[in-house]
Amino acid sequence: MNIEYPILGLIQGFTEPIPVSSSGHLKLFKAIFNLKNLNDLNFDIIVNFGSLLAIIFIFRKDLIKLIKSFFEYIFNKNRKSNYLNFKYCLLIIIATIPIGLIGYLTKDIIENKLGSMNFLAISFLITAMSLFLVRKIKGKKDDQDLTYKDAIIIGLFQILAIIPGISRSGMTLVGCLVRDLKRETSLKFTFLLYIPVSLATMLLGVLDIAKTGSLSKVFLPYSVGLLLSLLATLVSYKFLSNIVKKGKLIIFALYCLILSLSIFIFF
Repeated sequence: MNIEYPILGLIQGFTEPIPVSSSGHLKLFKAIFNLKNLNDLNFDIIVNFGSLLAIIFIFRKDLIKLIKSFFEYIFNKNRKSNYLNFKYCLLIIIATIPIGLIGYLTKDIIENKLGSMNFLAISFLITAMSLFLVRKIKGKKDDQDLTYKDAIIIGLFQILAIIPGISRSGMTLVGCLVRDLKRETSLKFTFLLYIPVSLATMLLGVLDIAKTGSLSKVFLPYSVGLLLSLLATLVSYKFLSNIVKKGKLIIFALYCLILSLSIFIFF
């Protein structure tokens, strides 16, 4: 097994929760070390699934509560007490629709037209500028204050994440802060939104792997990459949550700016 697989798993795990674009970092690492033979979209999807499992574990209590309330509301059980959680689930669904629709329609265009290193540098720059602009926003809204308009606007921000180098968590976090959500509320909504998007991507990836019929050849490197991605995501999320709560998004903005300038200079 090539050492590149575990390294890519760690890169995915560390960069998925923080607003610096995991897909952009995977692409950059492959370019730096000329890993053309590892231009494997299915592997990227598998290590992303490792991050998904970690996020599900982190938010397991919230997920159980939301799912339980959602179905209890539907089946007319304690409707009044379950309404806010039912509405929160609807907001997640509404905010997910834009990226799902646009991502499906533009998948081939993005892979073929937006794959250059110069465009990656521009994408990192966009992420840096966005984080810089919202760095001081504290917000006032809690979970129960979220509106359908908020969900739509945050979902539109998330669309930008289909471009490599533009951070999904970063753009979603920016959208939440622009809509005046508190930092902790923004963090929670950002990662609950990540779950349906990543799950759909994973299901499509499994179908592609099944079609290739070569699962036995990639089982070990894929499994190692998934495990390392999961563990790294758990560590990285804790780091991110502390940074966001302290209002220090400027750290990530500066990092993405340096990354962008470095790509322009060296590629």
